[in-house]
Amino acid sequence: MTTGIRIGLVVNPVAGLGGRVGLKGSDGAEVQRRARTLGARPDAILRAEVTLRQLIALAPSLTLLAAAGPMGADAARAAGLHATVVHRPAGPDTTAADTRAAVRALVAAGTDLLLFCGGDGTARDVLDALGPEPGPPVLGIPAGVKMHSAVFAVHPRAAAEVAAAWAGGEGVRLVSAEVMDRDEAALRDGRISARLHGWLTVPVLPSRVQQRKTGSSATDPEALGGIAAEVAERVGPGGLLALGPGGTTQAVAAALGAADACPGGVDVLRLEPGGAARIVVRDARADQLLALPAAPWIALSPIGGQGFLLGRGNQQITPELLRTAGPERLLVLATEAKLAALAGRPLLLDTGDPALDHALSGHVRVITGRRSSAVYRLTG
Repeated sequence: MTTGIRIGLVVNPVAGLGGRVGLKGSDGAEVQRRARTLGARPDAILRAEVTLRQLIALAPSLTLLAAAGPMGADAARAAGLHATVVHRPAGPDTTAADTRAAVRALVAAGTDLLLFCGGDGTARDVLDALGPEPGPPVLGIPAGVKMHSAVFAVHPRAAAEVAAAWAGGEGVRLVSAEVMDRDEAALRDGRISARLHGWLTVPVLPSRVQQRKTGSSATDPEALGGIAAEVAERVGPGGLLALGPGGTTQAVAAALGAADACPGGVDVLRLEPGGAARIVVRDARADQLLALPAAPWIALSPIGGQGFLLGRGNQQITPELLRTAGPERLLVLATEAKLAALAGRPLLLDTGDPALDHALSGHVRVITGRRSSAVYRLTG
C-alpha cells in the first residue's frame, strides 16, 4: 500500500437494525426503538471490524481516520488498529446529522478514500455531506437492510480488498455510481417506491462491488405459474414454505393462491392438498421463523440487476434458519429472462456468516418453470 494514504471511516451504528425483525429498514428513531423492543441487535460495528481486519492484513501501512466511538473508532480498536479521531458525535444516540458532520470532518482532515458502513440511507447522508463539489472516492461497507445503491462492496471482506487495491494502484477504476433509496414507510404499507438521489465516485474491482438494483423484467405468467407448480410439488401437502420478498416470489405466492403476500417481507405458507397455499405467518421476523414447528422450505429469488440471493432485504432468513433447513430445502426461483439480465454475473451471498457463505457457494439449480431449471453459479 502506498505510504501516507489516508482511509477515512464513518459507521452508522444502527444500520440494519430493523432487518431481522422485519421492519424493512432502520431509518428514524421510532423504527429503531421498535426494532430494539423486538429484540434486534445492531451489527454494523462488527461488519466494519471485519473490513478493517482484512484491510490491515492486506495493507499494514495504512493511516486510518475515523469518527469517535461507535461511529468508527470502536470498530478500529476491535480490529487492533489505531485511528486518529477527527469527529465526535453530539450525543450517545447518533443521527443522520452526525453522519453528515463526520463525513465533512473526515474530508477536511484529508481523507483520500472514505469508507462508510451502513445502508442506502447512510449513502444518502454521505452524498448530502459531500455536496456538489468533487470529493474523495467513497465505498460502502454493506450493513443496512436494502442496499439497492451501486456504491457498496458485495460484502465486508470485499470492501477491504477494493480499498487495498485502490490504495496500491492495482487496477482499480473509479466510476460514478448511483445512490438509490426506497421509501421505508411506503414499503411497510405494502407499496414499493424507490428513486435515484445522485451519484458518488466509487473505486471498482470486478465482482467485488455490487450493481444497483434494477426493476423486474417483464413478467412471464406462464413461467411464473410453472415455477409455482414446481415449488408446490417440491414442498408437498402440509409442508411449510418461507417465501422471501420480491416481485417474482410475490407472483409465485399469488399463483399458489396467496395473493395477499407481503411484497417486502417474508411470509410462511402452508401447502394444502392440490397445491394451494395459505399464509400462516405474514411478514415474519427471524425469531418467528426459527420457532416454526418444522424446518420450512425456503424460496428466494435474486434481486434484479444485483443478483443477491441472501443478505439484501431478507435478513429474516438467518444463518441459523438456513442451517436448520439445510441446503436441500433452499429453492432458488427466477425466470430465464431474470437470469439472462445478469449477463453471466453470479448470484451473490452475504449472510454475515462467511463459513456459511462458503458452504453454500458453488453451482445451484434455479427453478425457471415447470420441469425447467438452470444451473447457475452462487458465490459469497
